[in-house]
Amino acid sequence: MTEGVNVPKSIVLIGFMGSGKTTVGRELHQRLGYPLVDMDHLIEQRAGKPITAIFAESGEAAFRDMETALLQELAAPDAPRRIISTGGGVVVRPENRELLHQLGYVVWLHAPVDTILERTGRNRERPLLHTEDPRAKIEAMLELRTPWYQATAHQAVDTEGLDSGEIATGILESARYFFTGHV
Repeated sequence: MTEGVNVPKSIVLIGFMGSGKTTVGRELHQRLGYPLVDMDHLIEQRAGKPITAIFAESGEAAFRDMETALLQELAAPDAPRRIISTGGGVVVRPENRELLHQLGYVVWLHAPVDTILERTGRNRERPLLHTEDPRAKIEAMLELRTPWYQATAHQAVDTEGLDSGEIATGILESARYFFTGHV
């Protein structure tokens, strides 16, 4: 390994809200023992308020700035191995997509719109879905974001019909090959 070169070493979960990032992140954390960073929760902790309040008081751009700053921090050359669960919109900014690659093995978790609706319908903490027609909003956001998820991910996993253990097993098998090629 070359001195001063940032070797990617974390497993990073990207995907739309309700795709299973937090649940799968917990499963990977239990299996590997790596610290789990849930970016949305960490941003809420640091801001001292929920994401809905950040959006309402400061706007989406301010929240995205917080995401970018956190990614820069997580991508520091001396950062430890982690499991990182990102927010659904992290891929919107080109600089974030580059930072995600610097972090390590990027896995895109995705699910059908009906599954996303079912998983997110009970959660009032989803500011982007506070709309008359959540299905239309999800479809529009997925249309915009899917190419970014595809371009950013090393692996794509359809979470429909799989439990978190099955998903984690597949991710770990693929990640092993990825990291073997980067050492």
